[in-house]
Amino acid sequence: MTYSTGFVRSVNGQIAQVEITDENYPTLAEVLINPDDPNVVLEVFSQQQNIVYCQILTQPDRLFRGMKLVGTGSDIKVPVGSKVLGRVIDLFGRPQDGFAQLHDSPHSSIYLKPPPINVVKKDYQILETGIKAIDFLTPMMRGGKIGFVGGAGVGKTILLTELLHNITMRYKNSTSVFAGVGERIREGQELYQRLAESKVLNNTAIILGQMNENAAIRFRVALAAATIAEYFRDIEKKDVLLFIDNMYRFVQAGNEVAVLLGTLPSEQGYQATLQTEISTIEDRLITTDNGAITSIQNIYVPADEIADAGVTTVMSFLDTAIVLSRQAAQKGFYPPIDFNQSSSSALSKAFLGEKHFKALTEFQQLLSNYNKLSHIVAIVGEAELSPENRILYSRTQKIINYLTQPFFVTEGQTGKAGVFVPKETTIDDILIILSGSLDEIPTEKFMFIGSLKQAGLTT
Repeated sequence: MTYSTGFVRSVNGQIAQVEITDENYPTLAEVLINPDDPNVVLEVFSQQQNIVYCQILTQPDRLFRGMKLVGTGSDIKVPVGSKVLGRVIDLFGRPQDGFAQLHDSPHSSIYLKPPPINVVKKDYQILETGIKAIDFLTPMMRGGKIGFVGGAGVGKTILLTELLHNITMRYKNSTSVFAGVGERIREGQELYQRLAESKVLNNTAIILGQMNENAAIRFRVALAAATIAEYFRDIEKKDVLLFIDNMYRFVQAGNEVAVLLGTLPSEQGYQATLQTEISTIEDRLITTDNGAITSIQNIYVPADEIADAGVTTVMSFLDTAIVLSRQAAQKGFYPPIDFNQSSSSALSKAFLGEKHFKALTEFQQLLSNYNKLSHIVAIVGEAELSPENRILYSRTQKIINYLTQPFFVTEGQTGKAGVFVPKETTIDDILIILSGSLDEIPTEKFMFIGSLKQAGLTT
């Protein structure tokens, strides 16, 4: 087959103008390369007569006016399948871990369409994480979309990494895919080390497009990760955990690309295509008869403004939104979950069961009263509360403290061994605290423990 040929007419930032010199015109999203330098990669996004406009997916300083380019007849494809497990790759499938190339692995387009609606399957199975606060307050569903929402430095990446560790260790047959989208380079390196030390790296594929990459690459890495996850679901018929760090950086990269392409901005300066761009990836992350893709996404909140249009658009696709509180983090509560703003679509008696629903409802009632009493305590102190309110206030504080726990991934920093607490144990422990049988024990005894039995607070 004959592919198009042409040469670079001009370069404007991340956009190249290419003149086609024959009758074979490239298609939209087709990749153009330089035959003498395979590191030069461009992607067609529009055409005008014999001129095509391309996004430069490599360093622009490699291009020069008059450089020859040839079409490939293909869009961007990434390696998929079992050979990517345990490996770290970039958008083009190039190894970033120093090991062998993946030429013999099957490749698949990053622009796959969502499955037809008739194969979509709704699952009502809870995915146990071993993290008490999540399992009790915001349970995660198999095949659901879960978001950790918070500003800089509140522990989103640590929580996501702990989840990856816990779920991969517990569900041995599941496969994990991690996408680093616009985040710090050291975080990818630390994740790789932690997974290797935890002996779960062999079940995890890592694809990175970190903050040093240009916007076009950062924008496409999440799509590439979705392609890898879909292969495991559809071809190998496995359940997949897809971790994306960070979805807001995906939105941000799309905004940068839109500016480069000269499109008109919309609400709060975001691209008019924001909703469509997010749906192109979220609509692919679903459960079918072949398997489930459970996506766990970090969502950075700029300036802690949760009403930001980019943040709210991503959150509209989530089944479970776990909002992290800077105030709780500053007080030393980890995970620093905001109990009042976090939500889950699984909070019903039919889904949770009688015992869990009873414990959760009772705690929420106590928490509402606790929030009102906190204003009084902040002014005059806990001693000024009535005896009944003092007991209820203390009991709620015990549960809030109990919902903290040491993480496996922070053992080196905290010196405390990580714990995995089964969901049933968490519910039973909270019911014990709610019963009042532990009212005489100081509240600080409940901080950063596993179960009550492990802490020696019950027999």
